[in-house]
Amino acid sequence: MALLKSGWLWRQSSVLKRWKLNWCDLWLDGSFMFYKSENRRDFETRVSLKTSCVNVKSGLECAGVCPPETHPSENLLVVCLKNGFTLALCANSEDEALAWKLTLLEARRNTVFTYNPSDDTYQTVPIDSHNAVYAMPGTGCGGIQHVWVHRDTYNEGIGEQIALGLLAGMAAGAAMRSLLWMPFWFC
Repeated sequence: MALLKSGWLWRQSSVLKRWKLNWCDLWLDGSFMFYKSENRRDFETRVSLKTSCVNVKSGLECAGVCPPETHPSENLLVVCLKNGFTLALCANSEDEALAWKLTLLEARRNTVFTYNPSDDTYQTVPIDSHNAVYAMPGTGCGGIQHVWVHRDTYNEGIGEQIALGLLAGMAAGAAMRSLLWMPFWFC
């Protein structure tokens, strides 16, 4: 999955309203990840922007949120979520806050389309953490874009595999049960 933006942001806790510094990753599928450090080993939380984000505000639009002690109000970001909660963030500068806002809005509504030339239609490609999208610019004067979606085949047909395993287990159990009683038939 493609990484859209990453960097340090201050995040306000929901209960005690304390500010703490987190490393943030924003992915193409709309996953907004928070880590304790830059090495991405200590995962803290994840917010899915495509399913839960309603709006993103920055700077003076963030009324009612107090920034950390050393930062002005222009550095604030507020992500409004569907469940009524807000995610209060603070960048190191006003320009960085605006860049985060634009990238968050892009990740919230970013979709990938594939073109089918046979019937002249576009179809959306669902992007999640299990699908990888590869886009390669075409050659020639038309400027055609080719999009490949690599799907994880492990998850496809998992129900069928479980059903076949259960059926094979029942058949093996029935065969073993009849073989175990076989010595008593000859007594």
